Amino acid sequence: MVIDSRLKSVYDGKSGTDPEHQRMVEQLTASFGPEEAEALVEGACTLVYMYMNWLRQAFERQEEDVIEHAIPSLVATMRMMPRTFSPEVIPTMAGLLIAAGTGLSPNLWRAQYGPWTKEEMNPLEATAVLLAEYINRISGNGKDFATKLVTDVLSQLD
Repeated sequence: MVIDSRLKSVYDGKSGTDPEHQRMVEQLTASFGPEEAEALVEGACTLVYMYMNWLRQAFERQEEDVIEHAIPSLVATMRMMPRTFSPEVIPTMAGLLIAAGTGLSPNLWRAQYGPWTKEEMNPLEATAVLLAEYINRISGNGKDFATKLVTDVLSQLD
C-alpha cells in the first residue's frame, strides 16, 4: 500500500508527501515493535525480489540481461535523488537489486553485511517505488501494473 500510495503521488505530480498521509505512516510505524519493523523491512525486500524477478523474466524473453539494462537506469535515477539516496547507500541498493536480479533473496544477501540501518530505510522504500515505476513504464500496461503483479500473487496464496 505504501508503494502504491507513493506511486500515485508521483503520477499526480505531487512533489512532497501529503502531510496527513505522512503523519499516519509515522504513527503506524511508531507503534511497531521489533518484530513488526523487521517484517516491514522483509516485506520491502520481498517486493524488490518480486519486481526484479518479473523484470528478469521480461528481459530474458527479449534475450537481454536485466542487470545490464535495468540496474544502470535505476542507479542513475538514485544519483539524481540525493535527498533520498545519499552516495553511501547507493552501492547497497545496487547490490540489493543485483542480488534480486540474479535470483538471490535480498534478505539473505543483506544478512551477510549486518542489520539494516535507520539511514537505509527511506532508500529501501524508494528503491521499491523506483522498481514499481520502472515496471509500470516498460510494461505499457498502465500506472498500476506493478501493484497488480503483487495483488495477483497475493490472491493466489492460500
